[in-house]
Amino acid sequence: MTSPTNIFARSAEANPTAGLVGPFSTDARAIAALPAEGVRPLTICHFTVAHEQLKSRSFHRELLPLALAGVNIRYLSPMDPHPVRDGIRFVSLPRSRSRIWRAVASIGLLPLLLRQRASVYHFQDPQLLPAAFTLKLLFRKRVIYDAYEDFPALVAARKSIPRIFRSLAAKLLSGVESVAARCFDGILTADASTLRRFARYSRSRKLVFYNFPNIDYFPAPRARATTFDVVYRGGLSDRAGTGVLLDTMALLATRGAPLRLLLLGYFDDAQSEERFRQRIRKLNLESRVEIRGRIPHEEMAAALGSARVGVSPLLPVPKFLANIPVKIFEYWACGLPVVATDLPPMRPFFRHGEAGLLVDSSREEKLIFSMAESIRWLLDHPALAREMGKCGRALITERFNNAAEVPKLRRFCEHIAAAGMGA
Repeated sequence: MTSPTNIFARSAEANPTAGLVGPFSTDARAIAALPAEGVRPLTICHFTVAHEQLKSRSFHRELLPLALAGVNIRYLSPMDPHPVRDGIRFVSLPRSRSRIWRAVASIGLLPLLLRQRASVYHFQDPQLLPAAFTLKLLFRKRVIYDAYEDFPALVAARKSIPRIFRSLAAKLLSGVESVAARCFDGILTADASTLRRFARYSRSRKLVFYNFPNIDYFPAPRARATTFDVVYRGGLSDRAGTGVLLDTMALLATRGAPLRLLLLGYFDDAQSEERFRQRIRKLNLESRVEIRGRIPHEEMAAALGSARVGVSPLLPVPKFLANIPVKIFEYWACGLPVVATDLPPMRPFFRHGEAGLLVDSSREEKLIFSMAESIRWLLDHPALAREMGKCGRALITERFNNAAEVPKLRRFCEHIAAAGMGA
C-alpha cells in the first residue's frame, strides 16, 4: 500500500497558544511576571454534582498540581468518601442521576460551600450555574466558571433532549453563559475558540488553560508488547466518529487486515450503548473490539500504551470545530503515532506529518477510506510509525504539557482572590 497523502500542508508555524484575546493576558511569561506580594494564602473550592470520578482536567491537571505547589484545595463531589490526598480535602456530596434535579438541588449545597471559606470557588458543570450565581450575587464570593467545552454546542447535539428543543436549549445556555461572563470573576476555557465567545464580555478575567497532559501520569514509553492495533479514548457516539471508526475497522477486515481495537470512554445513555453494540455485531467485529469504558486517569497511560496507533475520528460538528481533543495529546504522551480528522483546532499542533496523519472529514465515505489507508500504512511501516510516536512524545515533553499551564492558573486565581471583583 502506498503512503497516504497527508492533507495538512498548511500548518501554522506559530505557537498555537500565543496571541489569545481577553482582558487578562494568557501569555505564560507575562502572567509569571506578575507580582504575588500581598496576596493572602489561597484556598480554592472546586464543586461538582455530576462527576463521581476524579476528572482529569479539574483534578489531575488543575487542582492536584496547585495543591502540590502549596495551594489549599477543597474538592466537593458525589464520590465515595475519599481520604485527604496530597493536601486536598475531599467532601462527599449526595448523588443524583437527573440533570434538572442537580441544578435545583445544588442550591442546597450553599451552606456547605460557604463553610469552606474559600478565596475562590471553581466549578465546571453548567447545571451548577444557579448555585454559582447565588454565591456571587447574594454572598459576594469570588467565582470562576471553567467552561472547558463549548457547552451550548454540546447541548445542541445531545440526543437525550427532544430534537425540537435542542436549538432552544443551546441558545438559552449560551445566553446564561453570557450573563456569567459579566457576573463572575473569572472564566476559564480549554481553547482559544471557546474563549472568543466570552471575549466580548469584559467584566470577568479570562484565561485559556489548555488540557495538555500532566506528564507525571505519562512516564516515558518503554518497549512493550502491544495487545491492540488501534486505540480510541473519549465519548462513544456518532458525533465523535466512533461509528465511522467501526466502519473503518470493518473495511480493513475485508481487505485482509482484521485489527484489534480498544475503546476507552463513555456512552451518552444506555440506548446509545445498545445501538453501538448492535452495530459491532452487525459488522462481525465482536472478537476484534474491546469496550473498556471509563478508567481512572492513573491507568490511562498503560491502557493507551497497549496499542500501536491512536485515532481521533471526530466529525466536523460545531463542538469539534471549536474544542481541542485532549486524546491526541495523550496519545502523543504515550509515544503513539496519531491518525486524526483534519479539523481546525488541531491544525496548529500538526507539523507536516511529524507526529501523525490528518485525513479529510468532509465526506463520510472518504473519511472511512482515508482513515483505513492511514492506519494500514502506519502498521505496515513500523519504523516510521515509531519515529512519529517519538516526535509526538517530544512535542509533549518540550512544549505541550501541563507544567507551563499551572503557574498561569495560580496567578489567575491569586489575582481574582486579591482583587475581589464585585465583592
